[in-house]
Formats: sequence, structure tokens, C-alpha cells
Amino acid sequence: MSESSASPRAKAAKAQHGDGQFRLLRERRFAPFFWTQFLGALNDNVFKVGFTSLVTFQAARFSGVDPKTAAFLISAIFIIPFVLFSATSGQVADKYEKAMLTRLVKTFEIVVMLIGGAGFMLHSAPLLYVCTFLMGVHSTVFGPVKYAYLPQHLQPSELVGGNGLVEMGTFVAILIGTIIGGAAAGLTEHGAMLLAGCCVTVALIGRVASGFVPKTAALQPDLKINWNPFSETWRNLALARQDRTVFLSLLGISWLWFVGATFLTSFFNFAKDVLSANPDVVTVLLGTFSIGIGIGSLMCEKLSKRRVEIGLVPLGSIGISVFAIDLFFASHGIAPAGHLMGVSEFLQIGVHWRILADLFLLAMFGGFYSVPLYALIQSRSQPTHRARIIAANNILNSFFMIVSALMAMGLTSAGVGIPGLFLTTALLNIVVAVYIYSLVPEFLLRFLAWILVHTFYRIRLVNAERIPEQGAAVLVCNHVSFVDAIVIMSESPRPIRFVMDHRIFRSPLVGWLFRHVKAIPIAPAHEDAKLLEKAYDACGRALAEGDLVCIFPEGKLTRTGDINPFRHGFSEILKRHSAPVVPIALRGLWGSVFSRHDDNRWPRPVQRGVMSRLTLAVGEPIDPAEATPEHLQQVVAMLRGARK
Repeated sequence: MSESSASPRAKAAKAQHGDGQFRLLRERRFAPFFWTQFLGALNDNVFKVGFTSLVTFQAARFSGVDPKTAAFLISAIFIIPFVLFSATSGQVADKYEKAMLTRLVKTFEIVVMLIGGAGFMLHSAPLLYVCTFLMGVHSTVFGPVKYAYLPQHLQPSELVGGNGLVEMGTFVAILIGTIIGGAAAGLTEHGAMLLAGCCVTVALIGRVASGFVPKTAALQPDLKINWNPFSETWRNLALARQDRTVFLSLLGISWLWFVGATFLTSFFNFAKDVLSANPDVVTVLLGTFSIGIGIGSLMCEKLSKRRVEIGLVPLGSIGISVFAIDLFFASHGIAPAGHLMGVSEFLQIGVHWRILADLFLLAMFGGFYSVPLYALIQSRSQPTHRARIIAANNILNSFFMIVSALMAMGLTSAGVGIPGLFLTTALLNIVVAVYIYSLVPEFLLRFLAWILVHTFYRIRLVNAERIPEQGAAVLVCNHVSFVDAIVIMSESPRPIRFVMDHRIFRSPLVGWLFRHVKAIPIAPAHEDAKLLEKAYDACGRALAEGDLVCIFPEGKLTRTGDINPFRHGFSEILKRHSAPVVPIALRGLWGSVFSRHDDNRWPRPVQRGVMSRLTLAVGEPIDPAEATPEHLQQVVAMLRGARK
């Protein structure tokens, strides 16, 4: 990291926990970059919405353009550069200083918008298509710079908030760009001139903002660039596949872009052909969608407690499908009005409010889905390869968006209406979600853990930051209930290899889930001595690979609420690979239905106005040489305190 960013980062480390993500907008390490990104997204949408609106509602001015497929064609042309140049741009972002690259990209944007301005003034579709392609080149080069910049200037605890702000800013820019582009295109007399002037002006302001972006050191300056886009694309994808969770997260984000592109590019024809509405209503639809994803992105920091909470991803995908399906039923069979309604008339019809609510909630859940995935990729990618991983993401995004455009064009040409397109996308989303979560149950388990903790418990964390974010460690915890592992999992910053009773793996569902998150089955020596030795060896290998291993040294659930004597199992693990031992204590689960209490009860979602209380306390790491069963039991008992 450069010296120019070291001071702000050190200052941020001392910031109070309650400052919130908006504090970043006052700091140079983030604010100039944020506004540069914001203005770029704004210009993209002023141009694309203006162009799309003109060819949809004023097609007579553009010879040879089909208004029914123009929006999908514009989207496809914008995405093609991501396929062609993402691999190269990822290498460039890893090799060169990022502030300099940002300024070059913004200077290029000015030239591109001069071409686009000429296209608007001359009503030249070929010039505007060329500008669309070049704006795609602009976004292709800036994408890896953008997402590789954040981890160099933000702390891990700020990544979710920073990404949330960027996502929120992007979709607010989409909203403003939609309003400006749509309004300008609606002016028959001077609309083209206004669009041209606006695009060039925003590009100039963006270039000024980029001048304040702090110097950001190149992470691999000695990298030799492979200029062959095909071989480098394959190499980037292979690089991304080295971490299975990261790669599948890339696929998850790309799928979201498939869904988002399908909806966003459909709004013009949806408004005109289904809702019988004018371009101003398109602005309302796009604005509602943008506000929804912006709010969802901002909520992620609060819901995830400032950490990368992938449990929000399944929640997001469920919401996307539910409200997309309801959007189909809300808009299917609406009778044509016989004329194009304005905003006022549109809002007087009750079913239209249901449509707006569906769009808002669908987009909000899209925010829940995307922000944790971006933060996960940034946090788990190697710093020296991060920009190329983002480039791989852009390659996959572009491929999925092109397929989205081709699917939409094909279904539309086959006579499928826009509501049918929405329903198809929603059903496909269910299939893709089931497939991804079957491959990476970590997402699903984190979701279940998140639901459990946030539905039934108000959890209090004590020194949870002591769970290491990197490197091997053995976590030892008292064993109170059947959900101890899920609670610990919900508060850990990274995956944990839990050592669990072998009988759990006989359950078809639970066993399948824990096998896929690499839980380690164990049995007492008198039951299966070979399995016991195999479990110790597996734990040793996991520690050697830098993983977290969690074991419950009591060996069984407590039947009295008191801590049972700790056994020596963790000592056998440490003999195979030495690692720090982190003591953990749970309190508040004894007496719940998940425990062996004689009078166990379901925890109540609301108890005297306050959710059931649960505490997870983490002690100081202990040197493995000092980690005796007696010492660890004493430490865990002190952490737990008197309350069970």
C-alpha cells in the first residue's frame, strides 16, 4: 500500500465502531474514487438510456433500427468488450499504479463521449453503436481497477460497507442517468443536443474527480503482460478456479448480471407494450429498481455486522425469485389502455403500485445477493492476483449478459411477452440457485445460521475479532446444544472445519451438508479406533493448509448445563500440527429446545420486547505448549461465567 493511503488507513483503524460506512465519503482514500465511479456509471446510463429511448420511441429518425430488439442489441454491444479485453485489463490493473490508470480511463471517456455527442446530433445509429462499444471498453478497463482498489485502501471490516456504498452509488447513478437520459430523449426539439452536451460535461467532471484519487501501488509491477486475449482469458479463468468458493462466487455474481440485464433492458418495451406507458414511466420503473438495489446494498453492512456475511446470498436469491414471479402475475393480462399513459395516470391504477413494489423488493434482495459476493471475492483472492480475478469476473459477467440478451431477443422474436420473460428468468434463477448451493453448501449453512441467530437470538459478541482471519488455529468451545456449530459458524469471519460425531453424518440432509463443508467425523476409541486416528490426521492436514479447526473437547453435550471435563483430543491434533488454540464460550443456549435440558423450550423470537439473549465470548489465543485440558477448561469456564 502506498504511503499516501497509509495515514488514512491508520486513522480509520482508530475510528469508533459506530461511525458507519458513510464516514468513508469524507476520506480521501475513498471519496474521490467513489465519485469517479459514480460519474462513470452516470454517464453510461445517460448515454444508454438516451440512445435506447430514442430508438424505441422515435425509431423513424434512425433508419434500419428495429425498436423491439434495439435495447437488447445495445446491451450486447456494450458487453462485447468485456469478453475481448477483460483478460488484458486485469493484467494491466495488477501491473500498473491504479490512480494513473483511473485518470487515463477518464480521459478516454471524454473522447468517447465526443463521438457519442456527434452521433446524437446527426441521429446516426452507426456512430452511437460505435460509442456504445467504446463505453464498454472504458468500463472493461476500469472494472478490475475499481474492485482491486478497495481492498488496498479499506480494512477487512470496511469491505462490506465500502462495497455497499459503491453498489448504492452505482444504482443511484443509474437512477439519475435514467432520469436525465429519458427526459432529454423525450424533448423532440433539442433532446439530442442536450444529451450530447450532458455526456461530454459529465465525462469532464469525472476526469477532474479522478485527479484526487490517491496513489495506489501496483501489486505486481514485474508482471509480463500476455497480449493474447484468448489464452489470457483461459489463464484468468483457471486462476479463478484455484479457489472453488471464489470461482463459484464469480458465477453467482455473473448470474445476477444475467437477471439484472434481462430486467433492465426489458423496461422500455415493458412500459410501452405491456403497461401502455410513455418514456417518463420507464424512468419511474428504472428509478424504483435502482433505489431498491441501492437500499439493499446499504443494508448489507447492518445485517452482516460489518463482515463478509455470505448467509445473505441465499436470502437474496430467494427474494429475487419470489418477487419476479409475483411481477409476472401482477403484469400478466393487463388490458391495453389505447394510449401511452404519463406518470400521473400510471400511478392512479392500483395494480401498478404492486408492480413497483415487486421491482423495488426484487432489486433490494439483489443488493443482499451481490454485495457479500463481491466482498468475499476481494477478501479471499490473493492480493497479487486480485485484479485478474476481477477480470475473470468481468469475462463471466459479459458472457452471461450476452446470453441474457440473446435469450431475450430469441424469446421476444418467438412471441413470448415481457411478463413471460420475467417468469422464465425467475424460474431459471431457482434452478441456478439450487445448483450453486448444492456445490457450495457453505452458503446455505451460513444462511441457516444467519436465520437461526437473527430470528431467535440477540447475540452479543465478546472479542470475536480474536478468531483469526488468516492462518491456522484450533478453536475449542463448550458443548451446550445441537446448534453450537451453527452459532459459531454464523460469527466466524471464515469457514471452519468442525470435528463432529460420526453419527451426525448418517442423516441424509444434515450429513450431506456437513460433508460438503468438510466437517471431520470422529468416534470414541472404543467405537472405532481407526476413525479416531483418521480424524486426528485430517485435522492435522487442515491446520497444515492454514484452516480453522473447531473441536468440542467435552466429547458430548452437557446434560446439566455444567461443563464436562475436557478430553485430550485436541492435544492429539496439536501433535500432528502445532497451531494457536483459541478458547470460545457459549452461554444462553442451555434450556433451549436445542439442548438436553429436561424442560427445554423453543427460544422465543420476542421475549419482553427483547430477543432471547445469547453470548459468544472469545479468549486470547493460547500457545499450544500451554494448552492442557485442565487449563483450557478453566479458561472456557471463566469466559462463560455463571450463566449457562
